[in-house]
Amino acid sequence: MNIIACVKQVFDLQQVRIKKETREPIMENIPLTIGDIDKNALEEGVRLIEQHGGKVTVVSAGSEDLEETIKEGLAMGADEAVLVIDSSLDSAESAVSAVVLAKTVKKIGEFDLILLGEGSSDNYSGQVGPRMAEILDLPLVSFVKSLKVDGHRIQAVRSLDDCMEVVEVDMPAIVMVMSEINEARIPAVTQILKAGRKPKQVLSLDEIEVDPAEMETKVETLSNLAPEQDRKQVIFKEDADTAAADLFNALQSEGFIGR
Repeated sequence: MNIIACVKQVFDLQQVRIKKETREPIMENIPLTIGDIDKNALEEGVRLIEQHGGKVTVVSAGSEDLEETIKEGLAMGADEAVLVIDSSLDSAESAVSAVVLAKTVKKIGEFDLILLGEGSSDNYSGQVGPRMAEILDLPLVSFVKSLKVDGHRIQAVRSLDDCMEVVEVDMPAIVMVMSEINEARIPAVTQILKAGRKPKQVLSLDEIEVDPAEMETKVETLSNLAPEQDRKQVIFKEDADTAAADLFNALQSEGFIGR
């Protein structure tokens, strides 16, 4: 069984700070890492291989820093990595990323399953998986919280707004997982050391035959400021007899509760 896990290099959001005066994120000296839900996708691939045999190939596209970041994925259990590195991919939008990843998958050749996170940690557009499915003409299963493989079919439990849905689909297929599907492992020191010796292939955009027209950006980011918080700073006295009434009156005066 050959599994491809697509991951994205993002800033470690736990270390991002916000300027109080301008509400702009402070991005200087923030380390890069693999997105959290992408780690869940990779973890699920590794678990399936541990059950059924085969290999996991971790695939990613980004800037030169990606070669160092991808070691985390190899340490988590991926058998090899295939990277597409180009400065133009540092902040590529979803449509561009989908094209690059799909053409990288075609370059790799045969596979049974492609795993992705339901959305990236930085913008969570959720568009890369569906776009890849369209380009590669593959069935797509999204919002997956549980996954089983039975022969050449997969059975997935989808977590929807109002219900759980169980679907079955033949492989090859693309699956987008949710964070609750598993808890991604933390590599041991020995696994981190071994990661540097695992196979890694670095490709250019020309080698995967990307047309320059496919790299055109169609979405412009106008702002990434933190949302404003307008606190009323209403303080309620710690009096059990009046607290509920005070809260009700405050909400009513602000128009949240009708008179």
